[in-house]
Amino acid sequence: MRFFGLKTCDTCRKALKALDGQAVEVIDVRADGVSDADRAAMVAAFGETVINKRSTTWRGLSEVEQSLDLDTLLKKHPTLLKRPVIDRDGVWLQGWTDDTKRELGVN
Repeated sequence: MRFFGLKTCDTCRKALKALDGQAVEVIDVRADGVSDADRAAMVAAFGETVINKRSTTWRGLSEVEQSLDLDTLLKKHPTLLKRPVIDRDGVWLQGWTDDTKRELGVN
């Protein structure tokens, strides 16, 4: 399982704590970046919801930047990713929601 998040994100820390004991590869989107293939898969899986439009990063962007395509936005500003994103054997999950927890078998 691959976990895309930020080390400083409270929700990501909470999720990782719940996933303790499972084989999880943690990818910090700010420090490690996101590969082109992973970005494309995230955009394909989540569409517009891949971007966290409530973030301070989003609010700080100009209208021109906000109108860029999703892949370009995430490449330039990986912290715009709505987190966490989890890739479990090709199944993409987003956010630390009840549905995500149920899918991963955690409470």
